[in-house]
Amino acid sequence: MRKTETQILVTLVAMFFTLPTAGIAQQKPAAPAEDYVKAHYTKYEYRIPMRGGKKLFTSVYVPKNASEPYPILMDRTPYSVAPYGEDQYKSSLGPSDEFEKAGYIFVYQDVRGRFLSEGEFVEMHPHIDVKKGPQDVDDASDTYDTIEYLLKHVPNNNGKVGIWGISYPGFYTSASMIDSHPALKACSPQAPMTDLFQGDDSYHGGAFMLSASFGFYTFFKPFPEPSLPPREPSFQFSTPDSYEFYLNAGSLSNLNKTYLQGKNRLFTDQISHDTYDSYWQQRDLSRHLKNVKCAVMTVGGWFDAEDLSGPFKVYHAVEHNNPGTPNALVIGPWVHGGWARSEGDHLGDVQFNAKTAEFFRANLQFPFFEHYLKGKGEAPAEAEVFETGTNVWRKYASWPPKAAQAKMLYLRAGGKLSFDPPTESGSVDEYVSDPAHPVPFVSYTTDTVPQRYMVDDQRFASRRTDVLVYQSDVLEEDVTIAGPVSPKLKVASSGTDSDFVVKLIDVYPNDYPDPEEDMVGKRVLSAPPLRMGGYQQLLRGEPMRAKFRNSWEKPEPLSPGKMTELDFTMPDLNHTFRKGHRIMVQVQSSWFPLVDRNPQSFVDIPNARPEDFHKATEQIFVGKGSASGVEVMVLPQP
Repeated sequence: MRKTETQILVTLVAMFFTLPTAGIAQQKPAAPAEDYVKAHYTKYEYRIPMRGGKKLFTSVYVPKNASEPYPILMDRTPYSVAPYGEDQYKSSLGPSDEFEKAGYIFVYQDVRGRFLSEGEFVEMHPHIDVKKGPQDVDDASDTYDTIEYLLKHVPNNNGKVGIWGISYPGFYTSASMIDSHPALKACSPQAPMTDLFQGDDSYHGGAFMLSASFGFYTFFKPFPEPSLPPREPSFQFSTPDSYEFYLNAGSLSNLNKTYLQGKNRLFTDQISHDTYDSYWQQRDLSRHLKNVKCAVMTVGGWFDAEDLSGPFKVYHAVEHNNPGTPNALVIGPWVHGGWARSEGDHLGDVQFNAKTAEFFRANLQFPFFEHYLKGKGEAPAEAEVFETGTNVWRKYASWPPKAAQAKMLYLRAGGKLSFDPPTESGSVDEYVSDPAHPVPFVSYTTDTVPQRYMVDDQRFASRRTDVLVYQSDVLEEDVTIAGPVSPKLKVASSGTDSDFVVKLIDVYPNDYPDPEEDMVGKRVLSAPPLRMGGYQQLLRGEPMRAKFRNSWEKPEPLSPGKMTELDFTMPDLNHTFRKGHRIMVQVQSSWFPLVDRNPQSFVDIPNARPEDFHKATEQIFVGKGSASGVEVMVLPQP
């Protein structure tokens, strides 16, 4: 990811103010970070031939100190290995500062069809299990051929290779493990894109992740190979309010036609494949994670708005298909890639009371590669996860923990929430969902998807008439959940299709302390103070498009007014609701523009016409014999 000019300015200002005040004029300016890399590494550039004849552009940084052999640590990316030119150096190398000081041979490669690498770029290139000839290529074969070349042509390597990558590079890391090269000893797929239709970037519960997906494809485009992309101005939304922008844009096809002119085939593919068809199924990499012989440490963030499902799918697939392979899982309280570039001590208004990202980089990630590539230290635990609420790291022998037991949080009449099933019969709650006035996903104006939304205060939503709210009594003891969150609803709609968004929320006590620096009372002359009493912290939220209730491949309309079951699974969570807090569940039928609008009629949604959008009365059944609830995995308290 690139830094904006504002981020760069803030960084420079922060650097200035951390200098000692005495004797500034006499001090020499600090050496630029890239000077360390230049002083200790020599850069080489290769065009590495693949089977089939295409060549992939690769930058290699070799330690100048040749007194010992070094392992190779590689990152394959569609986002460019810049800077280009053997006299142009990166400002830092490897996953974190620890690595460039420890000594590795760092390798960065433009993947096939991107930037200076030859070949055709294919979105999440489907893996080919049985390769019949040199023209059958995928990212596993490209990695294998690259490793074979590096071992023979880069001097002073110790014969061991590691790979890491975040997000799309995380996908390439996962792909590299399949039928892995004998020299590949350690892989760390981090926030790996794994199944774009089933919970990663593109679709959640069959609903299109509108704002994030469109924003990404305004700049991620195909281009002729091999070449650097032309310099183009960034996309202008014409308004700072994404809610207004996407509401006015209308259908997905109209959005594509009006603003992208249908020229980005990658975005067109995203919206045209709106069921779990062969396009998506062949791109589900978790089905192919076999013959993995290297150690694996999969990394994710509890609050990753983009690839939260991928890490769990990779971890479970490696565990199931490769018995005996060292397989570790690390999940912290992070946003997408937050473990690599932040302190990890807070997200939005929520504090974690520890620099969790720094801990990960120094005490988990670095020792993992040191152990498997240099034979130092010990192997990591099977599962090391950060438990929010209590804000502590936990180690488990498996994930989810075997001690976790499934319990249902029942939605009860009168807005109650309880582990006890309802005793009253015939209770139904309802609301009217209007696609012309969808429920916003944040309370403030934004032109993007703020990463903090994953823990944002939900009080604004709980006050809407088109949001149902269910809340427990004040907890008399801690409740810890560890594992997937699974809504099991009984619903009915006056429409022939609808979305049902379920949110799991931690409600703070009314006397929860405010940040000390915030001024309260009437003399508030700047930004309003943050009041943490009664804060409704989002923990999990996911949509479910009702037409997919029986099949992701073959959607079915709802029968208006007829009760139907709607069962789905939200990504895992490890959180403790503290004594004195409450547990809340909210149910609504839009979450805009995070998710595209459902017209609430059974139509081709990407091509829906204005007249296809209708209000719908949505019903949630909460009585005995037709109870709705949210199943969570509860750990016993010590």
